[in-house]
Amino acid sequence: MNRFQSDAARFWSGLCPVFLLLVVSVGWGTLRAEEVGDRWGTEEREREYYPIVNIPLPADTVIEAGAFAILPDRVVAVGTRHGEIYLLEGIDAPKPAPTFHLFATGMDEIFGLEWKDGAFYVTQSCELTRVSDSDHDGVADRFETISDNWGYANYHEYAFGSKFDAEGNQYVTLGLSESYNSWALYRGFVMKVSPDGKTTPYASGLRSPAGIGLDEHGALFYVESQGPWNCSCSLKAVSPGSFHGHPASFEWYKYAPELGPVPPTPKSGGRIATEKKRVKPLVPYAIVFPYIRMGRSITAFSVNRTEGKFGPFENQMFLGDFTLSILLRATTEQVNGVWQGACYPFREGLSTGILNVEFTPQGKLLCGGTNRGWPVRGIKPFALERLEWSGKMPFEINRITIRPTGFHVTFTKPVEPETGASPDSYKISAFTHPYHGGYGGPEVDRFQAKVKSVELADDGLSAHITLDKLVEGFVYEFDLAGLRSRDGEELLHRNAYYTVNEIPSP
Repeated sequence: MNRFQSDAARFWSGLCPVFLLLVVSVGWGTLRAEEVGDRWGTEEREREYYPIVNIPLPADTVIEAGAFAILPDRVVAVGTRHGEIYLLEGIDAPKPAPTFHLFATGMDEIFGLEWKDGAFYVTQSCELTRVSDSDHDGVADRFETISDNWGYANYHEYAFGSKFDAEGNQYVTLGLSESYNSWALYRGFVMKVSPDGKTTPYASGLRSPAGIGLDEHGALFYVESQGPWNCSCSLKAVSPGSFHGHPASFEWYKYAPELGPVPPTPKSGGRIATEKKRVKPLVPYAIVFPYIRMGRSITAFSVNRTEGKFGPFENQMFLGDFTLSILLRATTEQVNGVWQGACYPFREGLSTGILNVEFTPQGKLLCGGTNRGWPVRGIKPFALERLEWSGKMPFEINRITIRPTGFHVTFTKPVEPETGASPDSYKISAFTHPYHGGYGGPEVDRFQAKVKSVELADDGLSAHITLDKLVEGFVYEFDLAGLRSRDGEELLHRNAYYTVNEIPSP
């Protein structure tokens, strides 16, 4: 049995109870997993616009990518679950056959990687580490602990780290112990690590967080997984002292004066729209990713700042999903001081479970991961793959933003006037979830929103939709299958989902 096989066996034995929960909770989704492709559009159509290119890996080498960093010389660094750092050159070549140089080993589950001043800053399960090559022989020989101001006692206690913010701070999300408990110091917290290593509690109430970083507006967000107090995966905005729903982390407030008093315990069985008024530090989900339709275990994100090299979705978030081996898009906006936004399908058919994504120096999207622990749709145990824009413009929903009486929708290509101006082309429904401590949960209180009117812009690139009602705390589901572009195309992906936390004033 090789290293990968023995590791997988060890983790499978520990994760069987969690897997059973995943299987049972499939019933909460309104679609079966095999139906995902039908709702997203065929992979053949997606391939026309965003082909997937395999990155060949060295023979007999296990590279389960958990984090990426781009170095000043355009070398791509890959941090792995096994605790290695590889340096890759040639990742952007038309037919990639990159060189792999093993720079560092001996760490544990790298889920955060950044380069600064000649060193890597590595987020691993137990600490944030500065890794450097002091004798310049191409191999790391100096490992300095920047911060280990948190506990680590259980396999499920993952730690994901951010890139640097404008002040040089990094942020680390600390997962709970087996979803329900906080057995080690600060588990369920976001920790802020300043450039001098000073580490302070920043936010609480996390369950099983994944990637954390800045969005297109420079606001801090993290990805939360489905589970207790989270009926679906979500994107959550992080601010100082914010509380994100899971009360297990209350144990450590006695060591976190920065957060103030312990928040009131959420009441199980209500709705997030009412609980956020009762529990003042509670931050509602900025974006809910409807279960199965938009992933089952979303991991990390990267913002597209390629200046058009990756197509029409500049400044948008691109996120990976582990279980379904897919990629999603997301956009955010702030309304009445509260963050919210929309998510959109993007690409299926990746070869393994996605742990992280990163844009390469030439504007391609690098994706990596593993199938370790949980079952995934992808057929490979681990892989590195690259998505690139073919140069052909897809007909897509580009972005959805809210208005006082409805939504403003932009498109990547002009919409044909007859279908674009007809209210019948816009099918919009809404639902919410119970806010409770159970694992996952159903979509409830669903209703069909009436489209009162549509104003299509003269250039066909946007439409203003007026609805009969908007309700806070609901996810609005768009099905725009009736639209056609001016050259007769159907939308590549007909669905999108907007989470309403606040409604702007007229």
